[in-house]
Amino acid sequence: MKLARTLGILVAGALAGTAAASAVPIVATAAVDPNRHVVVIGVDGLLFDKIAPANAPVLDSMIASGYSSTTSLYAAPMAQTLSGPGWATNLLGVWPDKHKVLGNSWTAASIAAYPDFLTRLENADRAHSTYAAVTWAPLINGSGGPGLITTAVDRRYVSTGDADTAANAASYLRDSAPNASFIHFDDVDHAGHSYGAASQQYLDAVAEIDGYIGQIRSAVASRPNAASESWTYIITSDHGHTDGGGHGGNTAAERSSFIIKTGPGVAKTTPAVAPKNVDIAADVLSMFGVAIPAEFDGRPLSATSTDPFDTRAGSLQGRVDETGIPSTTRGWTKSFPSGWSVDDSGMGTGGVTEWRGWSLTTDPFWTATERGQQRESNVRARGVFAVADSDEWSDKARTGTFNSLLTSQTYAVGGKSSATVSFVSHYRKEGAETASVLVSFDGGAWQNVTTYTGDRIAVAEKFTVAVPGGASSMRVRFSLTGGDNNWYWAVDDLRVG
Repeated sequence: MKLARTLGILVAGALAGTAAASAVPIVATAAVDPNRHVVVIGVDGLLFDKIAPANAPVLDSMIASGYSSTTSLYAAPMAQTLSGPGWATNLLGVWPDKHKVLGNSWTAASIAAYPDFLTRLENADRAHSTYAAVTWAPLINGSGGPGLITTAVDRRYVSTGDADTAANAASYLRDSAPNASFIHFDDVDHAGHSYGAASQQYLDAVAEIDGYIGQIRSAVASRPNAASESWTYIITSDHGHTDGGGHGGNTAAERSSFIIKTGPGVAKTTPAVAPKNVDIAADVLSMFGVAIPAEFDGRPLSATSTDPFDTRAGSLQGRVDETGIPSTTRGWTKSFPSGWSVDDSGMGTGGVTEWRGWSLTTDPFWTATERGQQRESNVRARGVFAVADSDEWSDKARTGTFNSLLTSQTYAVGGKSSATVSFVSHYRKEGAETASVLVSFDGGAWQNVTTYTGDRIAVAEKFTVAVPGGASSMRVRFSLTGGDNNWYWAVDDLRVG
């Protein structure tokens, strides 16, 4: 539930030199193309699978002709599935463990280091024209701290309701054609709270917002120079809703979001590896030729996966012993990429088939095994990732302990004095289990790189290892041993440089 609406107010952007504008250094960029325009539209509380059954011809046509994908968010304790964390993630390009917007109020210190993408465009080049119109006032006015959209933005408007938001946006985009815009609608979320996502009223609210999006697009199309301009639209949401109404929890529906993108050069695409909500800010910056900040968690939507685990997406299968996962959900496999291997010779007997030793899995499948145990916080893994889950393996009669070794393909290191090993890690420790990363050169003895002594939640790891003189190859091993119903370890996107 969000704060009450406020009276409509137009807030002009501050000049260069304000605290918000100067918080991040200005980075030189190529000359701003006055004909390039990107409009990000946020529909609060909208579920992607409720678009098709609603009377939503505008959104239907965007999906039919452009890029579209569902996405998955976090859950507590990383952050609740509320509007504050959701819009901060979309606007700022980082996950809640960085931006620290954990609910519907936040402090100044939590977001100062991560400006919204409109502000980043202004900081890159003041020639960018920017605009924001929102129905939920805290996005601009703040809630316990400053707004997520800073005063560096040229024009900011807080409306009296969605109809007012649409009218202001249609008028401003038609007459002023800002390079980058963010527009927020609220009525779908209100319908979800009042009637539930399974209601006709919710579908009616989707149809209403679809009409507003059509109003904005028609206004843009009426511009005298529209034919020579490039207009790209991105549609997303901050969270989902339960059938009965409400959000904030860890169910798949509440963690649900999506990204739709359409415009010149955007082909009809449903990516094999789903994007993340943090990708929206990165995608907007990339369209204007602005470098993606090193602290970003997102990447442009056009980026292709280089993770070998993602090549196994076509090998995923349905449940075997798991009972709480829909039979239609295909989300695990023991078929690893070429060159990778798993040694389960030390495993105990029995247990849940899906998790007997290291397995490959996906977020929808793995998080459905048992909610509320921080599997939902594994936000930096994408697509297919590897999991050693002693906790879930132990949910069926078994003997012995969890002992499994995951060994990578071979990487060339000839002529190098050192190599970097980087990967995404999500580890919870309990009991006497041991989680270690090891390396071996030219098939020699395994050398320890690190052993975890405590939890490592959704971290991007990077280690430098010395390469022995004359060594030509290296392999990496992830070892989880001694597990006895003792949580899990997920790893993804191993890179050796």
